[in-house]
Amino acid sequence: MEYETISVSDERNVRTITLDRPDDLNAIDERVTAELQKELQGVARDRAVRCLVLTGAGRAFCAGQDLKSASAGDGPMDFTAALRRRYNPVVTALREMEIPTIASVNGVAAGAGWSLALACDLRIASTKAKFVVAFGSIGLVPDSGMTLTLPRLVGHAKALEIAWLGDPISAESALELGLVNRVAEPDQLAAATREWAERLAKGPTKGMGLTKRAINASLTNDLAAQLEYEAHMQGIAGRTKDYNEGVRAFIEKRPAEFTGE
Repeated sequence: MEYETISVSDERNVRTITLDRPDDLNAIDERVTAELQKELQGVARDRAVRCLVLTGAGRAFCAGQDLKSASAGDGPMDFTAALRRRYNPVVTALREMEIPTIASVNGVAAGAGWSLALACDLRIASTKAKFVVAFGSIGLVPDSGMTLTLPRLVGHAKALEIAWLGDPISAESALELGLVNRVAEPDQLAAATREWAERLAKGPTKGMGLTKRAINASLTNDLAAQLEYEAHMQGIAGRTKDYNEGVRAFIEKRPAEFTGE
């Protein structure tokens, strides 16, 4: 499918979505969120896709909301409506997608652009990447899930410090804080991302999706509820073809060949 603001490619069961407005630092306008929603809906239905990578074209990952487009209307932007209609469905799709998702952060990730990266399961950053909250500098509240994802990665007080002071965070600092999983030199970022993406795409996709469900559920469950949820998820996982293959491979002392079923 042809898009205006994103590009899409497939290789070895890995779908890569590239935010493709490099002249505008991949800032998010109405078209971007509409096209992301459509593409993510397609990914969720495509059983051939077993890992998703989100990245940006050019020197930025995503500079956040395109403020030029936000101020181009006849009156002030209705942020509540925009979040509910445009951003929240994208974040929800990434968080609930039952395949691994990786943000390959090639440059600056600011505002809602950083929120998109945080909505992915894993993050690999270029040494040239920079993370900026951006919301506070214009009097807004972090959104697109950042007030949930950020404190769970760095803690309550650190999240407030980052949100209030707004100091840019380097890739190395992000790694120390646990905001990213891995850092690579710019010319090695694509290869590092590909290594993890292909490894994940060869894994037991159904079990990985159930694991993601269980870890997401732990954000709100107490111990009793979480134990019950784990039991439920394990019951489903134990009926998959990948579980049977994993057991056979273990007994036969060979690498498992998972199909994602």
